[in-house]
Amino acid sequence: MAIIITDECINCGACEPECPNTAIYEGADDWRYADGTDLEGKVVLPDGKEVDAEETQEPISDEVYYIAPDKCTECMGFHEEPQCAAVCPVDCCVPDDNHVESEEELLAKQAFMHHK
Repeated sequence: MAIIITDECINCGACEPECPNTAIYEGADDWRYADGTDLEGKVVLPDGKEVDAEETQEPISDEVYYIAPDKCTECMGFHEEPQCAAVCPVDCCVPDDNHVESEEELLAKQAFMHHK
């Protein structure tokens, strides 16, 4: 499953540079599938959705840092544990029950984004 940043976030920004998928953005910032990945142009995501990787997407939160669930792999393929949760000083990076994925699905998403 993806990780979500709760409203307890203090906007310290410790999590953002730790994300190997560039899935974490500051509140109110637009995000793109291409950011920090090998994706470019029109792509079909593993879930079947077609997107333009360079097109900006609406921020998920206007107030606190947020994680784009389509890009979150819980650091699978990179680290043993989600790095955002490991560095968060207030423990606000928690599993997102609305985006449950198996280890196999997370590794496939990681390979898709990074052309492995």
